[in-house]
Amino acid sequence: MTDPKSLSPEVPTSPEAPASELPGGATRREFIATATTVTVGSALFLEACHHTPAGPQLPSPSSPPPAELEVSLTVNGQPRTVKVDPRTTLLDALRERMELTGTKKGCDHGQCGACTVLVNGRRELSCLSLALMNQGAEVRTVEGLAQGETLHPMQEAFLTCDALQCGYCTPGQIMSAVGLLSEPCGTSDADVREAMSGNICRCSAYPNIVAAIQQVRRLPQ
Repeated sequence: MTDPKSLSPEVPTSPEAPASELPGGATRREFIATATTVTVGSALFLEACHHTPAGPQLPSPSSPPPAELEVSLTVNGQPRTVKVDPRTTLLDALRERMELTGTKKGCDHGQCGACTVLVNGRRELSCLSLALMNQGAEVRTVEGLAQGETLHPMQEAFLTCDALQCGYCTPGQIMSAVGLLSEPCGTSDADVREAMSGNICRCSAYPNIVAAIQQVRRLPQ
């Protein structure tokens, strides 16, 4: 009678492939050591990332402002030197550093003309010009028109012709009108309106403003 054990196939075993060896040739000991190394390395990497700044630090609100620079101007015949932030406009330098508040801030975008001053004899919108751009320039504001108690002819004409209502735009209107006197301009009212089109009067005193300017233009030079 045949022995049943002799019918069971024998499972070959290889001395080069012990039971503890994993596919790929790595032993369990090597696998555990490798896994432990990877886990510890990942933890250290994540810890380092957690403490690494994401980017450059932004300045705190208490950071010092930009350095101020000196600007020297001749304002209404007087030499003036003030320190200003490089971003300061001529308008703000006149009003805040020199306390010449006759020049008004209207739109602050160069669209209304309330900030008009004369720079080297020419009309300029002081809200659009940096103070440092006018280094050494001669600046004339509405405060510099009168001679003592004697008003400038244009100031007198604005009063005579009632060329104002609320008066906020009046300094800019007067300075623009004074600048117009030294510019080529036709003799008609339409020519004056065109030359003064950059100065807005929200009270609509335009007819009287034109009349005041024409009155001064007719004066003997």
